Amino acid sequence: MCASLPCDMAGQAAAHVSQTPDPFMMSFSVFILAIFVGYHVVWNVTPALHTPLMSVTNAISSIVIVGAIIASGPIEMNLATVLGLIAVGLASVNIFGGFMVTQRMLAMFKKRS
Repeated sequence: MCASLPCDMAGQAAAHVSQTPDPFMMSFSVFILAIFVGYHVVWNVTPALHTPLMSVTNAISSIVIVGAIIASGPIEMNLATVLGLIAVGLASVNIFGGFMVTQRMLAMFKKRS
C-alpha cells in the first residue's frame, strides 16, 4: 500500500478522501439557496395573488411557531432555546401582520353601504 507514497502520506490522503462535508456549511448553503428562491418567488407574484400568498405565509408561520415552541421548550437555556424563543416572537409578528394586511385587502373589495 505504501509503495508509491510514503506511508504517512498515504494515510493522510486516505483520511482526506473519506472526510464528510461540514454540516454547518451544508445547512448554510441550503439557507442561502432558500433566500434566493424565496426572493424570486415573492417578487414574481402577480398582484392578484398577493392576498392568497399572505394566507399561505401565515400558515407557514404557524408551522414555524409550533416548531419554535418545541425548540424553546427544554428547561436548560442554550442556543436552541434562545433561537426558539426569537423564532416564536418573529413568527407571531409575521402572523399578526399578515392577518392585518389580509383583512385590510379584503375590506377593499366589500361593498360600501
